[in-house]
Amino acid sequence: MAKKDTRKKPMLVPVPTGPTETAAVLDRLWGVVMSRRDADPATSHSARLLSRGTAKVAQKFGEEAVECLIEAVAGDRAALIAESGDVLYHLIVMWVDAGVRADEVWAELARREGTSGLTEKATRVQKLAIGLSSRTRKIP
Repeated sequence: MAKKDTRKKPMLVPVPTGPTETAAVLDRLWGVVMSRRDADPATSHSARLLSRGTAKVAQKFGEEAVECLIEAVAGDRAALIAESGDVLYHLIVMWVDAGVRADEVWAELARREGTSGLTEKATRVQKLAIGLSSRTRKIP
């Protein structure tokens, strides 16, 4: 008797072809977090996170990322969407803490657009192997 294929089928969604509200909402969120850098930590969650330092900002991002992964593995689509919002928010807080502008990240994504993920990753691994990319701490 043949086993039933229980793998989830990927959802097909249309790919946006131009500037979308998605990018705009992330840009606005980055602007809000930037504006809260010097706010009172007692009145702003972003200010409170930023006031606790880089290690705490990174820890919180990691916690949210793990929660997102748990929901993905559990197959809870609604919870995955909610946790994804938390991950994006905490990623932006980490960018603000590190002095990274959203447009710098968008430019990096645009640079990679149209390049095979395997090809792009291979160039990073090659740079690591020959020591040209000393700033990264990732293991290839």
